[in-house]
Amino acid sequence: MITFSDIQLLRGGNVLLDQATATIHPGDKVGLVGKNGCGKSTLFSLIKNELTVDAGQHSIPSHWELAWVAQETPALVRTALDYVIDGDREYRQLEQTLQAAELADDGNKVALLHDKLDAIGGYSIKARASELLDGLGFSQAQMDWNLTQFSGGWRMRLNLAQALLCRSDLLLLDEPTNHLDLDAVLWLEKWLQNYRGTLVLISHDRDFLDPVVGRIIHVENQRLNEYTGNYSSFENQRAEKLILQQSMYQKQQKQMSHMQSYIDRFRYKASKARQAQSRIKALERLEKVLPAQFDNPFSFEFREPDSLPNPIMMMDQVAAGYGDTRILDQIRLNLVPGSRIGLLGRNGAGKSTLIKLLSGELPVQAGDLTFSQGVKIGYFAQHQLETLRLDETPLQHMNRLAPEATEQQLRDYLGSFGFKGDKALDQVGPFSGGEKARLVLALIVWQRPNLLLLDEPTNHLDLDMRQALTLALQSFEGAMVIVSHDRYLLRATTDDLYLVHDRKVEPFDGDLNDYHKWLAEQQRSERREQQAGKPDTASKDHSAASRKELKRLEAEFRKQTAPLRKQVEKLEAKMEKLSQSLATAEAALSDASIYEADNKAQLNQTLLDQSQAKAALEEVEMEWMELHEQLETMEQEFNVKF
Repeated sequence: MITFSDIQLLRGGNVLLDQATATIHPGDKVGLVGKNGCGKSTLFSLIKNELTVDAGQHSIPSHWELAWVAQETPALVRTALDYVIDGDREYRQLEQTLQAAELADDGNKVALLHDKLDAIGGYSIKARASELLDGLGFSQAQMDWNLTQFSGGWRMRLNLAQALLCRSDLLLLDEPTNHLDLDAVLWLEKWLQNYRGTLVLISHDRDFLDPVVGRIIHVENQRLNEYTGNYSSFENQRAEKLILQQSMYQKQQKQMSHMQSYIDRFRYKASKARQAQSRIKALERLEKVLPAQFDNPFSFEFREPDSLPNPIMMMDQVAAGYGDTRILDQIRLNLVPGSRIGLLGRNGAGKSTLIKLLSGELPVQAGDLTFSQGVKIGYFAQHQLETLRLDETPLQHMNRLAPEATEQQLRDYLGSFGFKGDKALDQVGPFSGGEKARLVLALIVWQRPNLLLLDEPTNHLDLDMRQALTLALQSFEGAMVIVSHDRYLLRATTDDLYLVHDRKVEPFDGDLNDYHKWLAEQQRSERREQQAGKPDTASKDHSAASRKELKRLEAEFRKQTAPLRKQVEKLEAKMEKLSQSLATAEAALSDASIYEADNKAQLNQTLLDQSQAKAALEEVEMEWMELHEQLETMEQEFNVKF
C-alpha cells in the first residue's frame, strides 16, 4: 500500500502540504482533487520518486511497476504503433534479448525467451496497442504515421496510450481528458473501470470521476482529507462537513468572545487575577476551528449584449473543408437569441470545423452563411491561448481592450476571474494552462458577445472555475454553440444537441446517454464490416424464395425477442424518470441557500433524495446493460447464422 504519514512538502518557500496523512490500498481507484496549485501534481512527483518529503514519511511498495503519462514526446522517426509498444519496457527488453539469442543460434535461450514473451502477452501486444490507439481516436492509417506527423494534442494521446499499455501496478493520471474529445473520454472511462491495478487520478471532470473512482483524497488547507465514495458522494459529505464546521466555528467564536470578555474585565483585579490568567492560557491552548469555506473564488457573469439581432446567423446548404477536402456539406442551421447547442460527433467528423466556420476562421466553400448586423462573436479555442502576449500582464491585456476603463474597474473585474492583487500585474509567460484559459475567457466576457463559440472551454480549468463558467453560461442571453468532452457542462448549459456525422449537421434526438448508445452501435457496425470484408456480389443476388424465407425468420426472431425488447424499453423509461429525479436534486444542491443553517433539514432530505436516485439509477442501468447485451448477442448470432 501507499502511505503518507505527517508529510510536509515545500515548493518555492510555500508550504503545499503540512502534517498530511493518507493511505491508498492495493486496487483502490482514487480521485485526487483540490484547487489548482494545492499540490496534487507535486504529490505525483513524490510518488514517482522525483522529489523527497521535507518532513514526515511516505512509502510505496518497491516491487510495484508504476506508469504515468510522459509530458514530452520525442520527435523520432518511429511509427505511432511502435511508440506505444515501447510502453511495455519488459517486452522491448525481451525482444532485444531474443534477437541476440537468435543471432547466436542459442536454441535453449530462444525457447526460454519465447515462453517469457508468451507469459507477458507479448504475442498479442500489437493487437492491444492497436485497440488502445483505436479507442483514443487514431485511424488505422495514423497508426503507421511517424511521431513527427502528429500535433501536440495527438502526441499527448500517444503518451496516454503508452502509459495504458504498460502492465502497471500503479497508474498515475494527471488530467488525462484534457486532450480528448467526448468519444475518447467515454472509451477511457470504460477502460479505467476495468483496470486491475491501483489508480490515482487527478481530474476536474466530475462526470468522468464518478463512474471510475471509489475514493476521494481532497487536498485542502495543506492536508489530505480522505472520503469514501465517488466525487458526487464526496461533495455531499463535504457539504455536511462544512455545515458542521461552520457551526463549530460559530460556537467556538462565542466561547472565545466570552473568555476574552472575562479576561478584559478581571485580569487587573487581584481577587480574580488567577482565574483571568487561567482563561488566558486556556485561550492560547485552544485549537482554532477555521471558518468553513463556502465561497467559490471565481464569480462572473456575461453582461447584457449591446444588441440581440434575430436571427443571429443563418446557414443554407453550406459546405466547408480544407483545400480540396470537403468535411461538411449541405448544412442548414439558424441561430437565434437563446439558442444553446451542444455539438456531438466522432473524432474528425467536423465539430471544430463547424466552430471555425462560424467564427470566420474558415471560409465557406459553397452555400450561404449570413450574419445579421450587430453580431459580436466570442470565440474560445485552445489555440487562442497562444495569442496572449507572454511579456504582458493581465491588466495590460485588459487596458488594451478597454482603454476607457479605470485601473480599479479592470482590477476588480480581473479579480472575479482569480487575478487578484499582484496576480493582475504578473507576466502571462509563466502562467499555467488554466490561468491562461481564465484570462482568455475574461477578455471574451468583457466584450459582451451575442454569439458564443466554445471549443473545449474547460480544458485546464479546475472544478471551481468550471462551476463558475457553467453558472455564467446558464444566464447568457445570446446564442451559444459548444464542443466539449465535459458532460456536466453540456447537460447544464445546452438545450439542443446536434450530431456532426457523415458530413452532415443534424439535430440529435436524444440525450448524452443516447449518444453513448449511438456511438457503441457505430463501433459495432464498423467491426462487423471489418470482419465481413468486402461483400460478395454473388451473395446479393438472392432468389425471391430465399428472401421470403429470410423475412419469415426475421419475423420469428422479432416475436421471440419482443418480451426482452419490452423489458429494455421499460427500463429506459425508468432510467429517464430517475435521471429527472437526480437532476432535480442536483439542481436544488446547486443553490447556495440550501446550505444555510435554517435549511439543514431540507439539505439532508435533498442529499437523501440524490443518494437514493443515484443508487436506483445505477441498479437500473446495470440491469439495462445486461438485458441490452443479451439482446445484442442474440442479434449477432442471428445475423451470423442467417
